[in-house]
Amino acid sequence: MKQENNEEQKRINETLSRIRNRILVFSGKGGVGKSTVAVNLAVAISERSMKVGLLDVDIHGPNVAKMLGVEGKRMEPADNNTIMPVHVSKNLSLVSMSFLLQDPTSPVIWRGPLKMKLIQQFIGDVLWGDLDYLIIDSPPGTGDEPLSVAQLIPATGAIIVTTPQEVSLLDSRKAVNFARKLNLKIYGIVENMSGMTCPHCGKTIDLFKTGGGEQAAKELNIPFLGAIPIEPMIVTLGDDGKSFMLHQRESKAAKAFTEVVNKIVAST
Repeated sequence: MKQENNEEQKRINETLSRIRNRILVFSGKGGVGKSTVAVNLAVAISERSMKVGLLDVDIHGPNVAKMLGVEGKRMEPADNNTIMPVHVSKNLSLVSMSFLLQDPTSPVIWRGPLKMKLIQQFIGDVLWGDLDYLIIDSPPGTGDEPLSVAQLIPATGAIIVTTPQEVSLLDSRKAVNFARKLNLKIYGIVENMSGMTCPHCGKTIDLFKTGGGEQAAKELNIPFLGAIPIEPMIVTLGDDGKSFMLHQRESKAAKAFTEVVNKIVAST
């Protein structure tokens, strides 16, 4: 058993040695659009001719594959008991629990140790190759999955996604403290769902307030990466498996995502 664990750790170390930057995208609560942020950041960075891996460790609710239009695909076996990630585009690869499910509606009823083991395999048994960025989409909260990632993948940085209202900000502060306790480099806070432009009059509607994420960043002395406005086409294109960043380049939300990417790339 000890030899098996040593071999597994060796494979993980070999994989990590070929990844320049590792970024965990997570949130203190659900419903803040964390996966949407992770997906669009991954696409935007990959469009800059950089190699990007996207690792979906939301074991119980994997939906990244659907958002990228590769739902129903399978990870193919490679040499030496390894597997290939699913290639979304020339520069973007994805690994997700959804590729292992026979029925996408089947629930995954697993306890912590099984999830830890799967995350280990997603890192050590997958032929990621040379990556400029590995972006890890974690489920909300500070439970097994983000804790496992922090323990398995050293030198990981964190991006915390929040919405402007106080309920979400309270949880985002907890997420920041979680990252600090695990010695994660904090790239900053992204405020998602930050206002919406009325399609009829053109005025901005603050559905969930605005500015809360920036204020929380100031209070916690961490960078504020940017505010992403609500854009109905993000939902529509995500449901259709199409990239918002590729199909709505001139929208306010896409430009806001671009500014976030600029700050992340500049700090890595």
